[in-house]
Amino acid sequence: MKIEANELRNGNIIVIQNKLWLITRTQHTQPGKGGAYIQAEMKSLGEGNKRSERFRSNENIERAHLEEANVQFLYRERNTYVFSHQETYEQFSVTEKELNGDSAFLEDGMILTGIFYEGKIMLVKLPSQVTLEVTECDLSLKGQTATSSYKPATLSNGLHTTVPQHIERGMQIVINTEDCSYAERSKR
Repeated sequence: MKIEANELRNGNIIVIQNKLWLITRTQHTQPGKGGAYIQAEMKSLGEGNKRSERFRSNENIERAHLEEANVQFLYRERNTYVFSHQETYEQFSVTEKELNGDSAFLEDGMILTGIFYEGKIMLVKLPSQVTLEVTECDLSLKGQTATSSYKPATLSNGLHTTVPQHIERGMQIVINTEDCSYAERSKR
């Protein structure tokens, strides 16, 4: 499906020279002289290469026809991650590179969104937030609760983040998967 360049948004996937590119950032520019253009930063799906491209605002671009489906994470085998399609129960493998480095958040049995292009898995999207347990953190000191200060913590998946002073070892917390930042204490 063709779209105009000024309709490009972050997260769109387009086709350039028979390769799929994920739009990571766009900027609309209207120079004093000449026509408006869109500056787009892109990441190649499958290869991971980054590229910056300038499109005229009325230029037609091929947007990839993608299908989304729920997939379940089954297990890890070296640098490969095995998933199962929730409707067809077909199993497929995804490499660390294709997961965009988000493998630390995967847990056995986790349901995710798979993005398919022409029947082939292209991308696995994590939920925006996950609940993890704090396995290590410094003790809170009296008097430090008056200000909003944070302390380092290690999570059950091995990642490091900073948490508020009231969080203690063994607590369940909600983490933003995009930047591994503390969101809130889990309500569970």
